[in-house]
Amino acid sequence: MDRRELLANFATELNRGTLTLCVLSQLTKAQYGYSLLQILLEKHIELEANTLYPMLRRLETQGVLESSWNTSENRPRKFYQLTEEGKSIYLSLANQWREQQSHIEALLGEESHA
Repeated sequence: MDRRELLANFATELNRGTLTLCVLSQLTKAQYGYSLLQILLEKHIELEANTLYPMLRRLETQGVLESSWNTSENRPRKFYQLTEEGKSIYLSLANQWREQQSHIEALLGEESHA
């Protein structure tokens, strides 16, 4: 395995959990899949549709998201939004992320690694 492939694998592992947090952060109001992809992309979070849609279905099955169909336009769209439980989970995860980020920043800032 060459260096680029190894680095890509590590980056995938690093992103796996954080992408879920990113998605949850944008579902405090209802979004459909494509709009969610665009919002994340505008914020420099790259996420493939073939990653997002299974994630949305999984989160809905877990009770974190709820969905509804909007058929008022020509093209029906499935909108996703956090449930009350999902809001609570999102806030807890965001707090855990901030705490972990602080600890990681301290580790990365140690002079012995410079």
